[in-house]
Amino acid sequence: MRKVLTILFTLLLMAVAVSAQTIKELEEQRKNALKRLETTSKVLSETKKTQQTSLNKLNIINKSISQRKNLINTINKEINALAREIAKLNAETKKLERELKIYKEDYAHMVREAYINRGVYSKMLFLLSAESFDQSYRRLRYMQEFTAYRKRQIEKIEETQKEIAKKTEQLTQHQQTQEAVKKQKNTEQQKLLVDKKKENTAYADLKRKEKTLQADLKKQQKIADDLNKKIEALIAEEVSKAEKKRKKTGEASPDDTPDTGIYALTKEEQLISGNFAANAGRLPWPVERGFISGKFGIQPHPTLKYVTTNNKGIYIQTTAKTNARAVFEGIVTQRFSVPGSNNGVIIQHGQYRTVYANLTTIYVRVGEKVSAKQRIGQIYTDAENDNKTELFFQIWKERAILNPESWIAK
Repeated sequence: MRKVLTILFTLLLMAVAVSAQTIKELEEQRKNALKRLETTSKVLSETKKTQQTSLNKLNIINKSISQRKNLINTINKEINALAREIAKLNAETKKLERELKIYKEDYAHMVREAYINRGVYSKMLFLLSAESFDQSYRRLRYMQEFTAYRKRQIEKIEETQKEIAKKTEQLTQHQQTQEAVKKQKNTEQQKLLVDKKKENTAYADLKRKEKTLQADLKKQQKIADDLNKKIEALIAEEVSKAEKKRKKTGEASPDDTPDTGIYALTKEEQLISGNFAANAGRLPWPVERGFISGKFGIQPHPTLKYVTTNNKGIYIQTTAKTNARAVFEGIVTQRFSVPGSNNGVIIQHGQYRTVYANLTTIYVRVGEKVSAKQRIGQIYTDAENDNKTELFFQIWKERAILNPESWIAK
């Protein structure tokens, strides 16, 4: 039975630790979600103040709704975690108060006993009236232990009072946090209703412009196809040149096979390539702040039924005058331009390459070594399309294109 109680007590302590950790983690998640939402709101505020609805505005509103729902969901989890912690602290405080009452009653009883037997004479008489030396010694030890016990009881009372004060302070803090978070939840719910009304209005407006949207989509798809063809050709040329060069200089290893498209790397390139791969899911974003406005792969059109787009990378929307930055150390291998997509940069990281397109000013040169988070160029702001500032970002491994969302930090 004692063993079972010990196990239960251990599990309780573990649950308490997890609960406290969860509150801290949820608070951090809430703050991060709020920051992301603030960025989206800023992007929306930068769109032109016109009554005309655009597909860009609808996309931003949709993103805002998604982020706000996520924020409210995180807030709900935090409120529940705080409620559990408050209940636990209440139970612990009541338990401590019961213990304090027992300590005080015990101490009061000892004080009364000490008062009855007060005085040096009574103590001396108690010792001298012993029938033997051993009995006298035992009585002396008893008196010393009694005094020490009284001291320990005083210490217990003081410690328990301090612990109660500490728990009460924690309880007050959690209650105040819970109240503040509940108010934030109500505010976000009201904003969500406003966003949904905007979404419905924008969607209905765009549905009446299907022909215009189809024409715009065709134009944008042509620009995207031209950009993808340019990037594919540049990367294929780089890989092909590297393969030929290494075969000619005898650097290729016996295990290299032409069918796989994999060529031998220098020691430095192998190190960078390995480090890049090891950071999958943890790479910094190619912008300091922003949101993914176009996901990788085949995606449904937000308003046109049965219409899809096939994105060869991801689109990240951000605020005006934002710079693109390298996601990892590497060497700049290409600077290029494509009509409709402005300028672009390709950075090699061993076997891997990252592509940054839709830039205006470029800050790096071909052959230059760059570090992680180094600025490489300013992203173009389209004054003709709601001041849209959007980066096109790709990750390649040799000739294979990868999903960037699997590589950048969540």
